Amino acid sequence: MSAYVGDELSLFAHASNWKNYWSSMISPFLGETVLDVGAGLGSTIRAAAGPKQKRWVAIEPDDSLAEELRAGVGDGTLPSSVEVVTGTLDAVEEKFHSVLYIDVLEHIEDDKTEMQKAIERVLPGGNLIVLSPAHQFLYTPFDEGIGHFRRYSKATLSACQPDGSEQVLLRYLDGVGIAASLANRMLLQQSMPTQSQIAKWDKFMVPVSRVIDPMTGYHIGKSVLAVWRRVK
Repeated sequence: MSAYVGDELSLFAHASNWKNYWSSMISPFLGETVLDVGAGLGSTIRAAAGPKQKRWVAIEPDDSLAEELRAGVGDGTLPSSVEVVTGTLDAVEEKFHSVLYIDVLEHIEDDKTEMQKAIERVLPGGNLIVLSPAHQFLYTPFDEGIGHFRRYSKATLSACQPDGSEQVLLRYLDGVGIAASLANRMLLQQSMPTQSQIAKWDKFMVPVSRVIDPMTGYHIGKSVLAVWRRVK
């Protein structure tokens, strides 16, 4: 299968406050069975999987990452409910209570077709959940280098809503972090954030965002989250 070109997975692996933040947002929409598309190193599983999830199928097209996931299940660092499939969405035909694209959709060129195929893997009443980096004006060589085709606004992500679904949630997250992204884009002009910058953002900015974001009505942020429920 295809090898993953990015190296940001390990860079963001320890961003625990951020993972706790977005996982708290998606937790009510997961259900008992989950299809996790582009599971990577298993960060989404570690952040979001709980006792309510009886089955978690992790799809990963990169052979080496898929093997790491299997090793994690084998050594107990990932839940025993996790099943690993090497491949893309086309490798799975059954339906789930939720299908996740956590920092994945931006890597897929034909995103609208992907979402239409994804909703077909959702049980009626279940949810398709997408979290992606926000705002094309923040697109940098870092995005290009890790295989991002785009960043999303609420409008452009909404345009990917598949037929047969209704919008349940659409919001920006991390209103404070967007300032750091702008500084990196306009002032520092770095192609990639450093580990130190990631640690400071996660430790100091994300907790403040969790307080401020509801106050702004989730209208500002450097990530965008959508939840669509399958209605037929």
